[in-house]
Amino acid sequence: MTTTYDPYAGSRETTEGRVYTVTGGDWDTTLGADPHENERLVVNMGPQHPSTHGVLRLVLDLDGETVTKARVVIGYLHTGIEKNTEYRNWVQGTTFVTRMDYLAPLFNEAGYCMAVEKLLGIEVPQRAQTIRVLVMEINRIASHLVGLATGGMELGALTAMTNGFREREMCLDLLEEITGLRMNHAYIRPGGLAQDLPEGAVEHIREFLEVMPKRVADFHRLLTGQPIWQRRLKDVGYLDVTGCLALGVTGPILRSAGLPWDMRKVEPYLGYETYDFEVPTSDTCDAWGRYLVRMAEVNESLKLIAQALDRLEPGPVMVDDRKIAWPAQLSLGPDGMGNSAEHVAHIMGQSMEALIHHFKLVTEGFRVPAGQVYVPIESPRGELGYHVVSDGSTRPWRVHVRDPSFVNLQATAAMSEGSMLADVIAAIASIDPVMGGVDR
Repeated sequence: MTTTYDPYAGSRETTEGRVYTVTGGDWDTTLGADPHENERLVVNMGPQHPSTHGVLRLVLDLDGETVTKARVVIGYLHTGIEKNTEYRNWVQGTTFVTRMDYLAPLFNEAGYCMAVEKLLGIEVPQRAQTIRVLVMEINRIASHLVGLATGGMELGALTAMTNGFREREMCLDLLEEITGLRMNHAYIRPGGLAQDLPEGAVEHIREFLEVMPKRVADFHRLLTGQPIWQRRLKDVGYLDVTGCLALGVTGPILRSAGLPWDMRKVEPYLGYETYDFEVPTSDTCDAWGRYLVRMAEVNESLKLIAQALDRLEPGPVMVDDRKIAWPAQLSLGPDGMGNSAEHVAHIMGQSMEALIHHFKLVTEGFRVPAGQVYVPIESPRGELGYHVVSDGSTRPWRVHVRDPSFVNLQATAAMSEGSMLADVIAAIASIDPVMGGVDR
């Protein structure tokens, strides 16, 4: 084999800048081993992508298009909400926790308030419990529609995105009418609710119940039978029951693996054991099954809303305890179903005792007996648990939240490693994480 200098050849360049041609041999022998043979490609996906799930960062090791290692980096949306609750009274804590999972704020309010009520040893009035179920199931539908919309957008199904947000607007309009806000409501309070249902709300919810089933059917016509949608979701993000239980994964991910685990059934609260509804499951263990489970859960939530409306009875929406409830919240109108503005003005303007008591409750808050509790509920993403500790003062000593998005994100590596890079997007979308809850 001979090597000669050729200034016009394009085969190889030395450190001196000269180009040589090789004759009488082969390139493998001449070049030696491929210097890139064992090289790994690290892709930094984020922290802005997938942006629709909040500020999430993924660090992926790739072998060609195959993901060999997936790491989740969180903390970009940290707000310190848990710690902040220690510096506010028990009622003010509601305005903090509602901002954790901002797509399911009413579930955070309910879990927190139920923990406080358990420490207080009080029972919320029946009407308040029923309204809590009502607004939470409306919120569950809204959350699932966002998961469907954002997942569709990330996979290129833009009609799924536009239709999903369109139907979600119906849910938010109802919540705004009931609570006064579209999100971060602070509507559920320790002992009951901030206020009763406004006039006309029941009729508007019934109109919603007439329209929404047709919209769900439209989604099935648009997506469920669509071959491209099926190919993008089937056998993607696989995680079976064993993997779910090992990682603590709950919610639609666990139910898509065939286990009908739902806190509303296994540990009922707010009277859910008296409602007629099913726990949808699938046996595919993949993103396709999670899509089907969430769509079925929308229909079950519609059934729960209809039952809640049918069992609404006149009564108070705040516990009758002057050590906890504000005087205005204890003032009922003549029909017993809502606050009377004239009655409230009379109490606040004529009774000095009520005025002083109201001022102390608002500024200082009420005391909660020392102790600790854990209260789990079923949020749209799985088991949402509140561990609340009281030292007997007017503020929580500790509030720690088991947020399902935080726990479920641990499954990212199991779902993604060994799959194609494009399937990571579908896997993350099927987890449906909300970073406000993860980084709380």
